Amino acid sequence: MITVLIVDDDFMVAKVHAGFIQATPGFTVVGAAHTGAEAMLKTRELQPDLVLLDIHLPDANGLELMAALREEAPELDVFVISAAREVETVRRALRGGIVHYLIKPFSQGDLQERLEHYRSAYQGLDSIKEVAEQSDVNRLFGVEKSDSVRPPLPKGCSAETLSLVIRALHSAASNLSAAEVADLLGTSRVSARRYLEYLHDEAKVEVRLKYGAGRPERRYALKAL
Repeated sequence: MITVLIVDDDFMVAKVHAGFIQATPGFTVVGAAHTGAEAMLKTRELQPDLVLLDIHLPDANGLELMAALREEAPELDVFVISAAREVETVRRALRGGIVHYLIKPFSQGDLQERLEHYRSAYQGLDSIKEVAEQSDVNRLFGVEKSDSVRPPLPKGCSAETLSLVIRALHSAASNLSAAEVADLLGTSRVSARRYLEYLHDEAKVEVRLKYGAGRPERRYALKAL
């Protein structure tokens, strides 16, 4: 679970954003701060994975606060949410090492889309032991292959069922076999494996072998989407 601290001077806005985050699978809000000083204290106390940081705070500039927050939590990622639209402000935020910049006002879908990208790209790096593939780096920087150059789905497969397979993997507590995916979706094991192998070819899942009597069982875990 990715823990989030919200830093915003507006109590109601922070509450609304907390609702958006809580509705996003894989994320939980651990606290809210409304000043720079409070943000420092709660970052030290809670050690969140991610902070949603407003720039205009009553006692601090969010961009100047970032470095101080990272001293309290060295592994902290920062997602700026602000009404500030100045290009120089955005440039400074990027140089400060933010993961996203979202301009207020925004919808729940806008925020959730970026949180999902953060989850899959940044947190997906945790599944890489030492060496990243180019596809991993591409996802991190938002450089994906376009649909026009993706290989077509295997014959007899549909995009709708592929989405269900991805959802099953995402919801699973651990890796799944083709037979387990088939049971969840009510389809055949052969069909489920066809989708899973397609996702493996697309570097969307990693395969782990489970050894026992007979041939090793191929088990699939979602890598990044």
